[in-house]
Amino acid sequence: MSDEDRGRPDAASLVAHRASLSGHYPRVASFKTAAAFRTHCEALGLALPCDDAIVAAPDSPLARPLALPGGPTLANRFVIQPMEGWDGDADGAPSPLTERRWRRFGASGAAWLWGGEAVAVRADGRANPHQLLLDDATAPAIGALRRAALTAWREMGATTAPPLIGLQLTHSGRWARDAGGARPRIAARHALLDRRVGVDSDAAILGDAEVDALVVAFARAARLAQAEGFDFVDLKHCHGYLLHEFLAARARPGRFGGAGLHQRLRLLQALVAAMRAAAPGLPIAVRLSAFDVLPHRPRAGDRIGEPEPAPHPYTQAFGLDPAAPERPMLDEPLALVAELARLGITWLNITGGSPYYAPHVQRPASFPPSDGYRPPEDPLLGVARLLGVARQIKAALPATIVVASGWSYLQDYLPQVAQACVRAGWFDAVGLGRVALSYPHLPADVLAGRRLDRRLLCRTFSDCTTAPRNGLVSGCYPLDPFYKERPEATVLSELKRERSL
Repeated sequence: MSDEDRGRPDAASLVAHRASLSGHYPRVASFKTAAAFRTHCEALGLALPCDDAIVAAPDSPLARPLALPGGPTLANRFVIQPMEGWDGDADGAPSPLTERRWRRFGASGAAWLWGGEAVAVRADGRANPHQLLLDDATAPAIGALRRAALTAWREMGATTAPPLIGLQLTHSGRWARDAGGARPRIAARHALLDRRVGVDSDAAILGDAEVDALVVAFARAARLAQAEGFDFVDLKHCHGYLLHEFLAARARPGRFGGAGLHQRLRLLQALVAAMRAAAPGLPIAVRLSAFDVLPHRPRAGDRIGEPEPAPHPYTQAFGLDPAAPERPMLDEPLALVAELARLGITWLNITGGSPYYAPHVQRPASFPPSDGYRPPEDPLLGVARLLGVARQIKAALPATIVVASGWSYLQDYLPQVAQACVRAGWFDAVGLGRVALSYPHLPADVLAGRRLDRRLLCRTFSDCTTAPRNGLVSGCYPLDPFYKERPEATVLSELKRERSL
């Protein structure tokens, strides 16, 4: 190769550059071989491992048993992630649609169901008027979801141990909403996010006494979950919801905020102590947004996502460099994970950002939801960012079990990347989100060495977001025949045409 050739961009690099300017990126399905997929990743500067073929059990790294500290040994490395549901009853109890989803998760072949979906611990903490709510009245029906998942697991004829099933506990905080609209309760004021939810005064801030009452609510929810037989609870600290927001509440006065991380961890410590007192022996896990980004908005003209202008230094995010908010900074997240380990919490599920103000980071996709923006980067960069942060956390705390998120966009190459990463020790387990709605039995197919059913692979159309954002029940409308035939599918199609990006 001549010196002139060495200075000339190769064809793949030129394609990647042009795509970044237009907001249109090569589809994963267009890469016909693993080698072609790897070539594209290399053009993006990504060292993302990808095997040439899916390896079946028992030789697959994804089939290796996983011993959980303080818990059982799981049969494989697949995890079904918790997702926010929009199909519960007005009182917070599950509907038949909710049960169908849990049954599909139970029959997935995954050894770990990380909470099934987000469940509010108080009525004012629901993210939508159809989210599940755990209280004395609804607890038996929510417990029935666990039993339904186990029944589906038995019906599939599994020969391994049953899946570990938990419940994700949450308060939606800034993003709380009831039938009448937004009802934000916040940890602290935010220069960029307040206007998105209509906060214009300090009245929305939870006082310290209200936070104390919230600790009691989480403890009560943990007790109810344990009584209903759940194997663990997830103390949700991600995606911009209330407990995640407290991690960055540097300007909050009182006992639960402050410039030092030790001050902002007082709420976490109080929650863990109260939950353990209320539900002795119940394992606690944490799903954590380990990094954040600036809130994004559609750019004028082409609607490609761009960061909002922000004050400098930008101190209102967790896991972000205040002096250079275009990049994550893991000093505080790693200190938090170390504190969790000190508290005996060693089951960690890593994600990032928030779907409310930066969905391209939290769930990389080709097609945005109707109220979103076109991707500002090749979504594979978002996948690599999520996996890379999980890898850094696992390297820093090897004894902590780390579940990685962000897999759905990998589509045809999800199993090959997953088994390569787990084999290399990047993290311990693979958390499946949106793809579990369209293709819940993907883990079973992969472990059995069956060819993937490409008709069911999530292509990140974002209908599972657009539908609930418009008050429709949650589900995979493009690929699940059950939802294709529902009347909401017609409404959704019309909404998408009206708001096409």
